[in-house]
Amino acid sequence: MKRSIRQIQKDETREKLLSAAHIVFGQKGIMAARMSDIAEAAGVSHGTVFVHFKTQETLVAAVIDDFGIRMGQRTHDMARNSGSLRDVLKAHLEGIREDEAFYTQLVIETRSLPPIARETMISIQSAVSFHINQAAQREMDAGVIKPMSMALLFNTWIGLVHYYLTNRDLFSPEKSVIETCGSMLIDHFMHMISSAN
Repeated sequence: MKRSIRQIQKDETREKLLSAAHIVFGQKGIMAARMSDIAEAAGVSHGTVFVHFKTQETLVAAVIDDFGIRMGQRTHDMARNSGSLRDVLKAHLEGIREDEAFYTQLVIETRSLPPIARETMISIQSAVSFHINQAAQREMDAGVIKPMSMALLFNTWIGLVHYYLTNRDLFSPEKSVIETCGSMLIDHFMHMISSAN
């Protein structure tokens, strides 16, 4: 079915709002940002935001969902194309880097977000965990990394990444943590779980 010009414009406006919200949430914080901030960043009227998203909660959930889809797809593509744990970890960090300010705010504010947004964050982590665990299992079976609990392996990785992101002022002030520290984090994690140790 062919979409009308009006529907195309509506879809484009929605995408513009999602993009603006990613940026505003990364700059101001998710819960501190106002709908009027997002409207201004998108170059639309305040009322236009509410045409697409009835509440701030639905906008937050949509932005997190949009981010999750992109993050999951990137990790899935890399896992399918390579399969090595190191490459899956690189893909995970690259997915974060593309929207690092937003993701960092998401990590910081997860406990205070509406339930639907927290559920979406859990889904994001589950998708990433699935691919990391698949790659890790292959490398455990091959004797490349130590046998260990998959939950502990993933939680150690995500805890390391989140610690650096939420303490950017210590590790990479005014710069991307992923660009500055990403390779070091992967090297450290791989060394820590290597069976050669």
